[in-house]
Amino acid sequence: MPVLGAFVFPPIDELFRWKDLWFNGSPLAINKTVLLVLISSLMIVTIFILGSRKRALRPGGVQNVVEMTYEFIDNGITKDVVGHDAGRFTPFLGTLFLFILFLNFWEVIPGIQFPPTSRMGIPGFLALLVYAVYLVTGFKNQGFKYLTGHLFPPGVPKALYILVTPIEFVQLFLVRPFSLAVRLLANMMAGHILLTALALLTAYALDTNPGILKVIAVGPFLLNIGVTGFEILVAFLQAYIFTLLTAVYLGDALHPDH
Repeated sequence: MPVLGAFVFPPIDELFRWKDLWFNGSPLAINKTVLLVLISSLMIVTIFILGSRKRALRPGGVQNVVEMTYEFIDNGITKDVVGHDAGRFTPFLGTLFLFILFLNFWEVIPGIQFPPTSRMGIPGFLALLVYAVYLVTGFKNQGFKYLTGHLFPPGVPKALYILVTPIEFVQLFLVRPFSLAVRLLANMMAGHILLTALALLTAYALDTNPGILKVIAVGPFLLNIGVTGFEILVAFLQAYIFTLLTAVYLGDALHPDH
């Protein structure tokens, strides 16, 4: 580990690499990332079970939170983006939104401060899942026209298909899933690195400065608090944007004319 004075800097790869906690070295190994994913999944399932166990006409507590979340997804994303006839996708979009949101929020939980979405495996898997869902939906709803409609857009001069068709192919099959994954990964990774850097800077200022000069640590400490508040907003926005783009792709698969 790099050492400066009495302060020891941890290796940079410890920001994202975690030792196996159980089943070391096996395909079923559980590290911090897997553990947080399992805990998040359990929390979401528990919330929905508690919220739907006693259905009151005047909801309160957990039921109120569940119903508000469902209405937010159904009215704000599914109906507005996918279409009023696409209510069957609300459970999928709602689960996707909450799962990403819970994973993102680990970034600002004291003692954890690590979002699993800053590891490519998580956003990559979610992007491939979305990719499979909107492709299956498109071919099921439109048949082979879903592909030809993208590769050979109506109204485009046939001579331009030489240029347009390869671009549309790359955009449909490569750019969409890649951009979904990278957007989420990059934003959460950047926030994780920034918060870690500010925390290390605060600790370094406290450790290396004598007496009254330790007040220098107040600057990065306050900045860390401000960035933490900003990252809470980023965690929500990234979950919302990922879900919104998924809805856009599903809307394209269901309603090509729009």
